[in-house]
Amino acid sequence: MARVYTETIRRSWFTRLKNSLFGTIIGLLIFLGSFAVLFWNEGRAVDTQKMLTEGAGVVISVASGRADPANEGKLVHVSGQTETSDMLEDPVFDVSVNAIKLYRKVEMLQWRQKVKSSRTSNFGGSTDTTKSYYYEKDWSETLIDSSTFKDPVDHENPQNMLMKSEKWQASNVTLGAFDLSKSQISSINNAVPLAMDTNNRISRRLGDKARIFDGVLYLGSPSRNRVGDYRISMRVVYPGDTSIVSGQSGNGFKPYKTQVGGAIEMLTTSIKPAEAMFDSAEAANTALTWTLRVVGLLMMYFGLTMMVKILSVFASVVPFFGSIVSGGTSLIAFLVALVLSLITIAIAWVFYRPLITGILLVAAVGIYMFTRKKVNSATAAAADDGEAEAQNWGR
Repeated sequence: MARVYTETIRRSWFTRLKNSLFGTIIGLLIFLGSFAVLFWNEGRAVDTQKMLTEGAGVVISVASGRADPANEGKLVHVSGQTETSDMLEDPVFDVSVNAIKLYRKVEMLQWRQKVKSSRTSNFGGSTDTTKSYYYEKDWSETLIDSSTFKDPVDHENPQNMLMKSEKWQASNVTLGAFDLSKSQISSINNAVPLAMDTNNRISRRLGDKARIFDGVLYLGSPSRNRVGDYRISMRVVYPGDTSIVSGQSGNGFKPYKTQVGGAIEMLTTSIKPAEAMFDSAEAANTALTWTLRVVGLLMMYFGLTMMVKILSVFASVVPFFGSIVSGGTSLIAFLVALVLSLITIAIAWVFYRPLITGILLVAAVGIYMFTRKKVNSATAAAADDGEAEAQNWGR
């Protein structure tokens, strides 16, 4: 059974109070920052949508076999097969391949410290936090400093790595008659595994310490994995189907600057029509907009909870009351954050989307007036029915 190191840290009520005062300042900064994130996000979403709408209206699809000078500076859509004559080589493992990218991933088996913690509240406002530290072996591309472990005995990691992960990228990649830019080459990331074999310098030198399993090279103990062993895998990006939307510049591309601001450059590793590429970009813009809205809401919520945490600390002199206040303030903070987020987004819409906001306001007023008219009519009808019934009873 793995050895577990446990420690208990007691924080007094005054220490918690001091920390909560500092947290109030940090919470205020996060709270104010959330307004900026929410407001900026709505403007970013509108600007991106305008840019994509303009691009979708002017893009032209051209054949990849010829860079027509008549399309110079225009937004073009090109599809076809990428090609490269570059040979990418890993000198350490004698790997050579005609490809767009070559990745070497080097991992070393090391100890990793993990922590589980629990907290109990005491009368008087103090808290006891119990932390349990345990250790597992894990493959990592970077060194894990075992000197910071709570229990470093028998959990020492090597202090250096004999080799590291590397990446090689082709300099010359073409799409028909067009040359791809460095940034476009960098955005081609459809890598696939490249099986390793024992026909390389390191494995020949280490002999029985090198073994292959599922195309991955292991260096170290041949019988079992030990701390300090290495795991090396290769991935490669081959030439293949590619579609690009960008501005034509000579026999290459550069981002197309739109009239509304911003630049368009899109690449996908498949044969895809321009319309589908713009649809994907619009869907990505919508997803990012909602993601940032949630981020802004959570920032506001966490900022508020940090600002009011001092209340639960005050009440925690009696743990039961502290739990009630903590739960209540969290709920209130979430509701306040939700309302303020919606108000911020609404104000941003007035600023960035005045036409749509005006239409929605007119629609809202119209619905209100229609509903009010119906309610008044129903009330008047009910009153008339009541008066008629009263007259009948009088007879």
